[in-house]
Amino acid sequence: MGRRRALGTALVAVALATLGLVTHAGGMPRSAPVVREPVVATGAIGRVPLDGPWTVRVVPSGAGRTVRVPYSPNAATVRGPAGKTSFEGAVAWYRTTLHVPADGDYAIRFESVNHRAAVSVDGRELARHTGAYLPFEARAHLRRGDHALVVRADWRSPAAMKVTAWHRTWFNFGGIGREVTIRRLGASEVDAPSVVTRLLPGGAALVDVTARVTNRSRHARVIRLDGRLGARALRFVPARLGPGGAGWLRTQVRIARPRLWAPGRPALQTLGLTVPGESGWRARVGLRELRWAGGRLLINGRPLVLRGASLQEDAPGHGDALTADDMDAAVGRLRAIGANATRSQHPLNPALLERLDAAGILVWQGIGPVDAPGAWTARTPALRRQGLRRVRLNVVQARTHASVLTWNLANEIANNGHEGGQASFVDSAAQLVHRLDPGRPVALDVWGTHMPDAAGFMYRNVDAIGATNYEGWYGHLRARPATIDAGIRAWLRRVRAAFPGRVLAVTEFGAEANRLNPADAPGGLRFQARLLARHIRVYRATPWLSGMLAWNLQDFALSPDFEGGSVRRLAPEIALVRGMNQKGLFTYGGRAKPAAAVVRGLYAEAR
Repeated sequence: MGRRRALGTALVAVALATLGLVTHAGGMPRSAPVVREPVVATGAIGRVPLDGPWTVRVVPSGAGRTVRVPYSPNAATVRGPAGKTSFEGAVAWYRTTLHVPADGDYAIRFESVNHRAAVSVDGRELARHTGAYLPFEARAHLRRGDHALVVRADWRSPAAMKVTAWHRTWFNFGGIGREVTIRRLGASEVDAPSVVTRLLPGGAALVDVTARVTNRSRHARVIRLDGRLGARALRFVPARLGPGGAGWLRTQVRIARPRLWAPGRPALQTLGLTVPGESGWRARVGLRELRWAGGRLLINGRPLVLRGASLQEDAPGHGDALTADDMDAAVGRLRAIGANATRSQHPLNPALLERLDAAGILVWQGIGPVDAPGAWTARTPALRRQGLRRVRLNVVQARTHASVLTWNLANEIANNGHEGGQASFVDSAAQLVHRLDPGRPVALDVWGTHMPDAAGFMYRNVDAIGATNYEGWYGHLRARPATIDAGIRAWLRRVRAAFPGRVLAVTEFGAEANRLNPADAPGGLRFQARLLARHIRVYRATPWLSGMLAWNLQDFALSPDFEGGSVRRLAPEIALVRGMNQKGLFTYGGRAKPAAAVVRGLYAEAR
């Protein structure tokens, strides 16, 4: 993903050149073709990046510019008078030229387009898609030569997105937000791999490898899948598949002395799967075992305590269309605070997950609907199916990444769920995730001031609980330090009483901070550092707690209407930047606040 892999024999080259501006605009075509369920091909052999140049034109401005993708057209206008209009969205047309070296079937893959996408080649629409942070593909038979590829991205009305269970976190960045690739399709496909590691007595490991194989030919036949995990050969039983049929192939390998992946020791090795002469899949994977029981989280048999900060994909001028440098910088900031883990409320870019794999940093990974899942999602059977589909695609896309620690199904869920089916939706999603990936726990992030007295039906298949605690900020803002410490300890006792036997972590705590306020006053830089220190000292002295993830690693943009929330009622004099979350340990531009050094020192003492 983040790095260009060697090209497979299925596709020799794709040469790109920019055509003129798209001259048509307006609404979507009245009809659209059926989109095949996307093949999760993060490591498909033969993929070629379509990063540019592209021509992009935002309607109705009419002006076009040459860019490289990923590219968000409204990422430069997140604040000030232009921020409100920018947040409400627009329509953009992207255009580039494909040079196809040979006649054949091709798949053009998009890792994320916000919000509604229509893809056409040579004026013929191939696919439609809805929703950011979800992969999809447009497929076509193409003849050798040049072809015009056009993408229409429509990210208007975040309020309408929310009503249809597509809440944006946090600013409504539009356009092509992640990698675009093309590959030639052979007579078969290999995709959706899974790697689950179990440690055996004596130190050996038993590794289960699963992958889906599809027969794209017109005839029933036996398909043989070959594989290697590092230096070890993988032997799969051949499968007979009908025309267009797909099957799951599984094998198991015992490794006497495995090189295990862990925070601080991110051992990676290559997993390669091939149908000889036809198709394949390849990526770097890590072998590690996660276990959870009795409220404890273990990695490779050793207790695991998370230390880090949450991560929002947002870089100045780029929004969530992160460049390689943006992703490297985010990982560098996590390292700078001594983090062994991070958290994201939405599915992270696979290219960023690759970097976290290599850095040995775990991810408390948000998947599926983001805003009150079930409250919106369960209103109709169609929305319920949409929500579960998102959960499934997010898991299958990222489950080979060693950095993914847990699949988190909700952000700040309240009590035992909203009326109207939220508990039922969460329970169905948890069961689905356990079937898709038995090697990781399922989590929920709970709104810390709206916890149940006792966990109900919604939590029965949930393994881990993350909770928000803003003691000393939204609660008891001006209290004495001893009062804040006592409040944190009392809150921790309530968490443990509500969720006995679960893995428990504090996944959100902190305070806004900038230079507009006196350093020691609410909103000031020293105030933030001191409050974070109070929380961390209490958490690290709590032996049953499995981790602490500060909110947030870096300041980020959100709705231009946001002015700080309820803290303004407690401190009306506070100076906060409208449309910006400033709870970061680093500024939006990447400069470390004093809290970054304080957090680093306290995390280092906790090792």
